[in-house]
Amino acid sequence: MTRKRTKTAITPERLHFFARRYVFFILTCLSILAIFSTPLLGGDAPKLQRHAVIFGTVWGPDDRPLSGVEVKVRRASEKKARWDVYSSRRGEFEVAVPAGKADYVVWAVTKHYKLPNGKHLQSRPEVTVHIDNDERADTGLHLK
Repeated sequence: MTRKRTKTAITPERLHFFARRYVFFILTCLSILAIFSTPLLGGDAPKLQRHAVIFGTVWGPDDRPLSGVEVKVRRASEKKARWDVYSSRRGEFEVAVPAGKADYVVWAVTKHYKLPNGKHLQSRPEVTVHIDNDERADTGLHLK
């Protein structure tokens, strides 16, 4: 017994459906291409600001890194702190500052920090960090 094959008829409604999808696909591809090719062709690409990084570690009296200590940073010419961060669980902190020649003062705030044995920490004098350009400056804060 042979089967009779039926022919698929493309009706005008079905043709319009596929044509609309094809046009939508082409327009989507062209708009994506226009969005991503503008910076490549020298258009208005977003300008990235250059910055320097002050990176450091907070050390405790037993020469182990301390986590959760508040670290403040200010320019040497200013009186108030402009940036404040907390040290990570490895005692590390980092602050992004504007690129260019400048001096920054870094210090730890230990007012609300207690060691596990109940003793309060005392902060040592502030550390001055000099930045020349867009670079990374490493420092350490030793508490007693």
